[in-house]
Amino acid sequence: MKNLTIIAFMACMIMACSTKTQEQTTTESTSMESPNRPIVYQIFTRLFGNTNTTNTPWGTLEENGVGKFDDISSKALDEIKAMGITHVWYTGVIEHALLTDYTDYGISLDDADVVKGRAGSPYAIKDYYDVNPDLANDVTNRMAEFESLVKRTHQAGLKVIIDFVPNHVARSYYSDAKPEDVIDFGEDDDNSVRFAPDNNFYYLPGKSFEVPEAYESLGPHPHPTKDGKFDETPAKATGNDVFSAQPSVHDWFETVKLNYGVDYQDGGRVNYFYKTPDTWLKMKNILTYWAAKGVDGFRCDMAEMVPVQFWEWVIKEVKSEYPEISFTAEIYNPNAYRTYIHTGGFDYLYDKVEMYDTLKNIIRGHANSDAITGIWQRQEGIGDQMLRFLENHDEQRIASPDFAGDASKGIPMMAVSAFMHKGPVMMYFGQEVGEPGAGASGFSGDDGRTTIFDYWGVPEHVKWVNNGAYDGGQLSDAQRSLRVAYSKILKACNELPALRSGGFYDLHYYNRNEHYTGYSDYVYAFVRHTPDQVLLIVVNFDQNEQQASIKIPQAAWETFGITTNQIKIDGKHAFSRETTLDSQQDSELIVKVPAMNYQIFELSE
Repeated sequence: MKNLTIIAFMACMIMACSTKTQEQTTTESTSMESPNRPIVYQIFTRLFGNTNTTNTPWGTLEENGVGKFDDISSKALDEIKAMGITHVWYTGVIEHALLTDYTDYGISLDDADVVKGRAGSPYAIKDYYDVNPDLANDVTNRMAEFESLVKRTHQAGLKVIIDFVPNHVARSYYSDAKPEDVIDFGEDDDNSVRFAPDNNFYYLPGKSFEVPEAYESLGPHPHPTKDGKFDETPAKATGNDVFSAQPSVHDWFETVKLNYGVDYQDGGRVNYFYKTPDTWLKMKNILTYWAAKGVDGFRCDMAEMVPVQFWEWVIKEVKSEYPEISFTAEIYNPNAYRTYIHTGGFDYLYDKVEMYDTLKNIIRGHANSDAITGIWQRQEGIGDQMLRFLENHDEQRIASPDFAGDASKGIPMMAVSAFMHKGPVMMYFGQEVGEPGAGASGFSGDDGRTTIFDYWGVPEHVKWVNNGAYDGGQLSDAQRSLRVAYSKILKACNELPALRSGGFYDLHYYNRNEHYTGYSDYVYAFVRHTPDQVLLIVVNFDQNEQQASIKIPQAAWETFGITTNQIKIDGKHAFSRETTLDSQQDSELIVKVPAMNYQIFELSE
């Protein structure tokens, strides 16, 4: 057994790849024909292009500004693409309830008692067939401006994802933009009964809706329609399955639950699917309406609150017309993962409860890297269909004290999220420059998140926007370095064949369970491999440099297809591996990994 101390950086790995032999280059060129992994960049559309950082809590659109479709220029998209991004998820596109007055354009004024914040929740859909008027320079031309954004995105070589919100709508839902042959939600409902299979809503006969008591006085935001009252008789069930005429301020009180033919009574669920429920048909029409506009995929909000039978039906229906379209489920119940993939037909699922929560616990010191091994074991067979991320519109910013308090701590977490598998990876706008989500913005409060309910500027992201130049001209050196570090991770996912399409081999489990003292719980080591490329990846979650002694068992070499004793690292002769199965004779590498960082080494014969 030979020991070798290795100090290398990702840049060295890229250089090694660029100096391969002609035979290796030809092999990898063939490998590159395999489909790219989806690398998603989530843009909260209302905030992305807004350079106004006045940020008055509960401020109006006029005070705090708002981003537009047109702000997302070709230059911005080119810069996003250059980070290794393949898909852009535009959040908040479809028209939702808000408090800015657009009555001059034939859009009804929303009631402030059932709108969260001034800008409103993007998940309180007001019209499934229209776009948010806030996002248009010319409100009368708002759909054309969205269609131009789709075209620009495609011209940049990127695909378009938007939200599909199937579980609930705004209490004020009314479509003034629906096609002529479309009947609105609830238009033909029998609201004298609590439930009917073809009703679109659930009703509470004999009761009227009451605004949550706590919301009547919340926030200094006077508005013509804020009087503590909202006329809804009979009351409808609230979006998060609350069958009460007066939901709490912590409920999704601004929304109403849609009926998919499931009767909720006394805690039970009885399905009425003997014929296709009316809500199913309406939702299929909405999906194909947006697919026809060039949308390439849907992120499906709270998918598990809608029966899996609907997804099984509608995904097949939509893909029969648009076979390349993708469906990603927001889902939080690991016990339902396989059902929503194998039965429901989803392409991808959120990996929030397992990977995200685990990495957050590790970086906060509440767990160690041993917990990561259990994730791939539990997700055996579906791991490549899990969408992994560290930030999104619902979660706290890494740089906020509520999460890690240090933007650089995102790098080891992102390395594990991106490199462990060949499924999709997502980044939230502003994450790459360390946006902390600081400040009480209004309804959202000061909770480490970037508000989704208020008109607001995103200060650190605005420095990258640089008055529309999208060149990072106002970023600090530390922010520039962070953005480069994230970009290296994202680009590597498709530039390195083993990361794009290779197998996964966990070394952490072996090294920890062999009680090997040279390998700590601050690191996580694994291999990604194809027949032409074997990559050893070591991630360090500690705030100090770590030296890790890593053993690679005999069985692993056989899995990688490496049969000779002489092993090269990054193209250089490094060490001899023993051929015995005795674990004491296994090869050992001693690697140094910088604080809060990772190393990639290429192993070859």
